[in-house]
Amino acid sequence: MTTNRRTSRAAPFAAFLTALALTACGPEPTPVEPTPAPEDEPAPQAAPESHTGLRDAINAPLEQARAVEDTVQQASDAQAEAIEAAEGAAAETPPQ
Repeated sequence: MTTNRRTSRAAPFAAFLTALALTACGPEPTPVEPTPAPEDEPAPQAAPESHTGLRDAINAPLEQARAVEDTVQQASDAQAEAIEAAEGAAAETPPQ
């Protein structure tokens, strides 16, 4: 008695497809209503001022970056003005 390899491999695949088709045809699940938020619970409060270590550790580099950004912007504006002044002076000088 010889077994056909195609038949032996196709049987589990056919069973899987049959199970998949049967689960797709099952009844629809009942809709779940969202639970309303309890009204008697107070809203979360901000952390007390005594616990500012983490906040300070996060904000320190941000504040430093903002200060550097202002300095870089001022230097950029000064450079742009210097370039415009140099271009204006070069345009006013007649070629020799």
